[in-house]
Amino acid sequence: MPSASQLSQVFGLPLYLDLSALWFVLVGILFVGYAVLDGFDLGAGTLHLLARSDHDRRLILNAIGPIWDGNEVWLVTGGGALFAAFPLVYASVFSGLYLPCMVLLLALIFRAVAIEFRSKEPWKWWRNFWDLSFCLSSTAVGFLLGVILGNLAQGLPLDAQGNIRIGFFELLTPYPVLVGLLTVVLFTMHGANYLILKLEGPLAEQARFWAQNAIIAFIILYAMVTGYTLLYLPHLAAPFRAFPFLNVLPLITLFVIANIPRELNQHRPMLSFLSSCGAIVMLLLLFGVGMFPNLVYAIPPGPLNLTIHNACSTTKTLSIMLLIAFIGMPIVAAYTISIYYIFRGKVKLDSTSY
Repeated sequence: MPSASQLSQVFGLPLYLDLSALWFVLVGILFVGYAVLDGFDLGAGTLHLLARSDHDRRLILNAIGPIWDGNEVWLVTGGGALFAAFPLVYASVFSGLYLPCMVLLLALIFRAVAIEFRSKEPWKWWRNFWDLSFCLSSTAVGFLLGVILGNLAQGLPLDAQGNIRIGFFELLTPYPVLVGLLTVVLFTMHGANYLILKLEGPLAEQARFWAQNAIIAFIILYAMVTGYTLLYLPHLAAPFRAFPFLNVLPLITLFVIANIPRELNQHRPMLSFLSSCGAIVMLLLLFGVGMFPNLVYAIPPGPLNLTIHNACSTTKTLSIMLLIAFIGMPIVAAYTISIYYIFRGKVKLDSTSY
């Protein structure tokens, strides 16, 4: 089998282009892992206030209690990988979108505090306050992630130095807001599917009702975002026009989405949950294919776009980081699998519960 350097010579490309494309994929895998894993506990947080009794709310908290913090490891790892592999993108996005990123960080902090503090005192006002904080912060995280993603796809005002100069409310144009709402509804559906797996009795049936309504809202918003993308963001559809075989990906996505209500109606919660996992994976795969090789689109589009070619680290840095990734990513995956195995089964309240 020819080496990467030999392939580079055959195609007339320097080696760093191969490594930068590989790191595009690896960073994408980390963020997909975060969306799949933390997506369902963010969705559970959005649904939290719909459970009326204190007992039911405690069950929802304990369904995600042992795993929510481990899920966020994928976000931290993805951010670190982005910083190491594409430092210019990291610097541009996190400085240019400083305010939404800080609000996102505060929402993650308040969410964690709400989970830990909520059951420390028995007072009703105390628990209601933290319940509200947990719900609002979980919803805000999903919405802001979608807004940031939508702006990256739509394009940002980049200058020659890679600086982004845009106000907070300028980020809230129709397309990013639609993507933000779609993300919230997607996580809500995903969270409801997870709760069906972890809960029993009337609360599990209530979660099934939430999932059925969330899938309807998701399909409507997905159709709106897809239509908007095809009409006003043709650059995202360009790879699919250039390489027709890629059009199998949207068809697979539609099949996976359609399978969610099918499995719900057949009372197969594990397959329904796996289908919602698959929907998240396929949607982010479509986004990645549409963006490649760009990481941030400039307005107006052109040579100022941040791509895997002009925003990556040196070949030596990418090579060293690749070795670290091959060691670290299996460890993170093994830790995640072990935690889910240890805390498998239905949720029961006891003296150690939240």
